[in-house]
Amino acid sequence: MPVTERLGAVDDRTAGEARELWDRAHAADEVAAVSEAFALAVGRHREGVVHVLRRDDAGQLVGYAQVASVGTPDAVAELVVDPAARRQGHGRALLDAVVEEGARSVWAHGDLPPARAFATAAGLERTRSLHLMTRPLGADDARDPALPAGYSVRAFEPGRDDEDWVRLNAAAFASHPEQGRLTVADLRERMDQPWFDPAGFLLVERDGRVVAFHWTKVEKGEARHGNGTGEVYVVGVDPDEQGRGLGGPLTALGLAHLARRGLTEVHLYVDGDNTAARRTYERLGFADLAVDAQYSVPHA
Repeated sequence: MPVTERLGAVDDRTAGEARELWDRAHAADEVAAVSEAFALAVGRHREGVVHVLRRDDAGQLVGYAQVASVGTPDAVAELVVDPAARRQGHGRALLDAVVEEGARSVWAHGDLPPARAFATAAGLERTRSLHLMTRPLGADDARDPALPAGYSVRAFEPGRDDEDWVRLNAAAFASHPEQGRLTVADLRERMDQPWFDPAGFLLVERDGRVVAFHWTKVEKGEARHGNGTGEVYVVGVDPDEQGRGLGGPLTALGLAHLARRGLTEVHLYVDGDNTAARRTYERLGFADLAVDAQYSVPHA
């Protein structure tokens, strides 16, 4: 009979099985099976992370789930079932397991109709949305915008800026349940990824102090042959600097960097309730492409 297993760490063989499962789900659903943060957590033990594996009668991995921030009110899960093994109870078994581990919500990437139906049947409530927005890039985007008086821009310097950036990011995203909790170790883990490029990690300074940033992301191979897609990875502003006209120019700085790399499209993610940011992006020509949704367990 099918087996559900809970692990605090995942070995290389099992991690490979999970990634193959994600790839099959991605191909079938045309949306990423798991988020970057959850993908990075597959491997060695991490505080507050639990992995849940679902295997069929033959021992094949047919489902994977992960809970982050275990033991906190913000415990959240992601789960995926092999397309060939859906509608066989594996998804519900994974959901029950992550709820037992304390997960209070689960992400549905793309918020596809089957995911919505699954959430409704399980009695979950839609509580948060994350919008994927996109726009084309052209020659006009390659020019750096003018920053407000007193501000200057430079590239991130690994080793020099790590701790200052983590402090700024925590202040800029103090109320954000994921981004605001990034540590120096989290930063350096992302710096170790093949896509990391300090030239695309732009820091804005005033009076010698870093007060804002625009971190861009270009997956390996995307900038070849004069096309491809880049990402507005994270944009943040010190709360004390907000309201000084930095939002638009700060975003445009990253777009200029991506355009000069020959990319023809850019996308970004923004919370649905971040009205100010969404309006800024809409003014810059971004439009919704897809929406991820978070479904929560109702309060008892």
